[in-house]
This record gives sequence, C-alpha cells and structure tokens, in this order.
Amino acid sequence: MLAFVSLADIGDSLREAFYMFWATLWALILGFTLSGAVQAFVSKQHMQRVMGDHRAPAVVRASFFGMVSSSCSYAATAMAKSLFRKGADFTTAMIFMFASTNLVIELGIVLWVLMGWQFAVAEYIGGVIMIVVLALIGGFVFTNRITKDARARLEPAGDEHEHTVSITSKAGWADAATYTVSDVNMLRRELLIGYVVAGFLAVLVPMEWWNKLFVQGHGFWTTLQNIIIGPLIAVISFVCSVGNVPMAAALWHGGISFGGVISFIFADLITFPLLLVYRKYYGLRLTARLFFTFWAIMSLAGLAVEGVFALFGAVPASRPEAIVPEHITWNYTTVLNIIFLAVFGVVLWLAHTRKQAGSDRFAIDPMCGMQVEKGNAAAHVIQDGEDVWFCSDDCAERFLREHTTRLS
Repeated sequence: MLAFVSLADIGDSLREAFYMFWATLWALILGFTLSGAVQAFVSKQHMQRVMGDHRAPAVVRASFFGMVSSSCSYAATAMAKSLFRKGADFTTAMIFMFASTNLVIELGIVLWVLMGWQFAVAEYIGGVIMIVVLALIGGFVFTNRITKDARARLEPAGDEHEHTVSITSKAGWADAATYTVSDVNMLRRELLIGYVVAGFLAVLVPMEWWNKLFVQGHGFWTTLQNIIIGPLIAVISFVCSVGNVPMAAALWHGGISFGGVISFIFADLITFPLLLVYRKYYGLRLTARLFFTFWAIMSLAGLAVEGVFALFGAVPASRPEAIVPEHITWNYTTVLNIIFLAVFGVVLWLAHTRKQAGSDRFAIDPMCGMQVEKGNAAAHVIQDGEDVWFCSDDCAERFLREHTTRLS
C-alpha cells in the first residue's frame, strides 16, 4: 500500500492532521491547565486512605479523584499501581484508572470540539457505565487470591507525607503549571501519533475499505460487530489517551457505528504498550484477566451508550466529508487559539519559575517528564550529587540502565 503513496498524499495527510490539531488546540490547553490546577491542590495522600474496598463510597471517591487527575493513560496506570501498592483495593484502583482516562475535562472538551456534543456526552455516560459494571463484577473477577499475588510483586510503599497548599500561593500555582507542562510532555508522543495516524487514515484509506471492515446495514448485529472490533483497533494502534480522539474521528468518518467508535475511545487502557506495563506490574495471569475484562466492559459500554442514544433519537446521523475545515479562517476557533496560546505562555513561565516561587515539593521524572511528589516518589537516586526522583520503578530502571551504559 505504501508503494502507491505519493508525496502529495503524504502532504494532504499531514495537512489534515494539522487542521485537526488546530481545531482542538484551545481545548487541549484549557483541559490540561484545569487538570494541572486540580492535581496541585487536591491531596493524593487522601486518595490513598479512602479506597481500601470497592463498596459504593470508595467507588464514588475513586471516580471523583480519577476525574480530577491526569488523562494520560500511562500516568493513570502508574498512579493506580501506586494506590494498589499502598493499600487500595485492586478493583477500586482500576476504577480510579477508568475515571482518570474517561471522565476528565480535557477529553470531553476535545471530543465536543472535534466530533460533536453527542460524543462528549456519550463518553461521560459510558464512563459511568463502565465504572458501575466494574464495581459490580470486580470482586468476582479480581479475587483476593490473585490480587494478593500481584501485590506481593510490588515493593512496599514508602512513608506517606501530608501536604497542604494554599490556592492563593504563587508556589501552588507554579506547581499547577508544572503539572500541566508535565502532562503535555507525557502525552506529546501520543498526541502526535494520534493526529498523524488520523490524518493518514482520513486521506489514504478509502471509504469502501472501512465499509468492509465494519459491517453495516444489519441493525443490532452491525452495532455488535463494531463494538467488538473497535477496542481491537485500539490495541494495535498504540495510541492512548486524548491522542486517540482524532483517530476516532477518522474511524467515524470511515463508517464505524456510534457505539463502535465510543468503544474504541474507551479502549485507550488496553493498547499493546499498556498491556506490557500491566504484565510487568501484576504478572501475566492478572494481565490476561484485565485485558478480557476491560475489553468486555468497553464493548458493553459502547453497546449501552448507543442503545440509550437511540432510545432518545440522539445518535448522530451525519458523517461529514471533511473531518475538520481544510483551511484556517478568522473565526472563534482562531480567536480562542490565540487567547489560550497566551495562557499557555503564562503556564510555561510559571513552570519555569517554580523554584523561584519557593516550591520544592515536586521533582520532574527525567525519563517520562511526569511531575513527582517527592514524598510519594516510587524511587530516587543520587547522580553527580543531585537527587533524581522517579514516578515509577520502570522509569528508575530505564534511567539506571541508560546511565550505566554511558558509564561503560
């Protein structure tokens, strides 16, 4: 197929990707900025103390704390592992992960801007459905015996430290800005891949090809096939978090059903790289259960969402020929982009002046760019007399391997 791709096709694909990015730029900045502020002023230590079971109060708390955390799938996975290691119930930790990647602000905003309000609303409704289903079946699927073995694989947690930050302090807002920048750094590869892949899919893949992949015109059986195939595309696409929204737009443009595209968006937690992370954290046996359970729940949620929207006649019927406008015009999107680029400039300045603002509570993981609270860091080493802090054992191991290679 690549042999027949011309330079013009490549140019058209990259241009399509850029216009998708331009259409959602202000939404990304707004979402990440709000997310960074909430992460800085909401105590993660409190999260860890209130999720020791998967009864209704713990489920509600885990969902709320997930909603106000980062949307990065990798960060959510590392945080869920940390919560589980420090005493949270395994099912509740997974619920936190679901909420962290499906109920966050920036995801809803980007979906609304790029695909329409129905998709944004469907994301939140489906996220709630997935959480409820996981809470109901989690205790039967993730039994104490198998999760006990998984917990034994993880190192004991370090000491907990409580911190309080005033919302009026410059140091607190500098921390919030650093969270925002860290989240963007963590997601930049996923976002780049997501927009570029979506651009190529929109330009190069004929509508007939999607029509053959996704069964159409058979009512319920069409939806059923689409919601099963949707998550599998996510597994092999390697695109997670907010980065899979532009690809979802390309799939919707190509003919996948409403429920199918929703199940695809949900499936950012079972991409192949994350399955490898789960295997490292929890072992192959629990990873297999996670994959099949998540796949079933995500497909079920996509089916339920389409059913609810069909009941109210709200399933979107139009599939625009162009995913986004193919030129930049002086409209509300351009104005909002200019305003929020200025906001992001302020965020970058605050993050740059974090130390001058008196904030010494956080450090930046040199491997993934994530902001780490020093009191809760997974590991730390001293390199050339400097303290280096890590968000996960995996980042620490990669850092040590690379540093050892350089020394040798």
